Amino acid sequence: QVQLVESGGGLVQTGDSLRLSCAASGLTFSYYGMGWFRQAPGKEREFVAAIWWSGTNIYNLDSVKGRFTISRDNAKNTVYLQMNSLKPEDTAVYYCAAAITANNFRTSVVNYWGKGTLVTVSS
Repeated sequence: QVQLVESGGGLVQTGDSLRLSCAASGLTFSYYGMGWFRQAPGKEREFVAAIWWSGTNIYNLDSVKGRFTISRDNAKNTVYLQMNSLKPEDTAVYYCAAAITANNFRTSVVNYWGKGTLVTVSS
């Protein structure tokens, strides 16, 4: 049974940092691109970033470039999202995702989802 378990969310203030973790089990980690999505209240889920076994990564949102960094530890089957200089507009539930995809990382190609971790940034 595949499981993606996120952790690291919480309530922080503007300008603070958080590191989200996603521990994967039940799948061959090297086969999957691993990504993060987020969903703010009343909005659609949006793709944030993804990373592949090789370390190749992509960031979807201009608003997070330079502030968020995705990484993965292949030995631990874990993917991370380091979030710095957090803003109130980063408030959302952050979801970990696994997809067998070479480059495209949209909700339609995701094979597995985590349950999400809430990040709240107060002003």
